[in-house]
Amino acid sequence: MLRNHKWFQSGLHAFERLDAQIVMTMAQYGVPLLRIALALTFIWFGALKVIGLSPVAGLVVETMPWLPPSFVVPAVGIWEIIVGAGLLTRFVLRLTLLFFFMQMGGTFLVLLTLPELAFQNNNPLLLTTIGEFVVKNLVLVSAGLIIGATVRRHSETLPA
Repeated sequence: MLRNHKWFQSGLHAFERLDAQIVMTMAQYGVPLLRIALALTFIWFGALKVIGLSPVAGLVVETMPWLPPSFVVPAVGIWEIIVGAGLLTRFVLRLTLLFFFMQMGGTFLVLLTLPELAFQNNNPLLLTTIGEFVVKNLVLVSAGLIIGATVRRHSETLPA
């Protein structure tokens, strides 16, 4: 009954216009902001490793015990800074994304090489803080996939 009233139809139309504008703005700015946020995160985390102040330096060393600790942490940090710079500038974005996915794969090594650090009582459903830290990288992988979907486009706007 209310749907037939002119004021209801007018309000509904105004809401639909507002909704369309919001969605269009999200489509226009969402992917570029995602790329920039991911880039800044990688640069920040990488810089902490390079200057020796990363809270996960020990985890990096434990995950790759076959490499010298004095090398592996700064090397991973430099790798992350390169990925971040590539994401930020979109320079050689395909190669940057390859490096990004390689680094993401490396983060999941903890689950295989040090499961006792990732899971409580060896139960893969009961994550430790380290396990949560690693598994949340699935969100970063998804962000990389979304950014990768724009590689062939001049614009980063994804279709609705």
